[in-house]
Amino acid sequence: MGTTTFSGPIKAGTIKDTTGTTLGTDVQNTGFVQMVQSKSVSTIGATANTTVATIPGNSQITNVTLDVIIVNNDGTAATVSVGTAANGTAFIAATDAQTVARTQPIAAAIPNLFVIGTSDIDVIAVFAATDGDGTTGEAIVTVQYVQNNNVT
Repeated sequence: MGTTTFSGPIKAGTIKDTTGTTLGTDVQNTGFVQMVQSKSVSTIGATANTTVATIPGNSQITNVTLDVIIVNNDGTAATVSVGTAANGTAFIAATDAQTVARTQPIAAAIPNLFVIGTSDIDVIAVFAATDGDGTTGEAIVTVQYVQNNNVT
């Protein structure tokens, strides 16, 4: 299947402007389309950072999900966190990569789901292995955001 790229942001709805008070007839009902970027993250071997997504400036990150789909078999501990170059755990704290599970931001991380400012940012997955001797492991990180939803 082909894909189409738009410079965005994309809005959807049937009534662009409010001109009256009747819902479904003349009250604006458009909204921004939620965007998603995902990437597979290897959790094999030594510690590594993976750029998962580049989020456009003025966007609002609404959710980040970490899915460990293949367990890491490092001799001791292995974790994955999700954040930015400035804060590697901004969205998801260090999470066990040796258990198949889904992790989403905890309440303390929710303030980091924000309007990112006027410049693009990279969302980064940080894999850390104690021994670095693992030969299996994979996670998928998904970032959901609303482009140009400058809510501040």
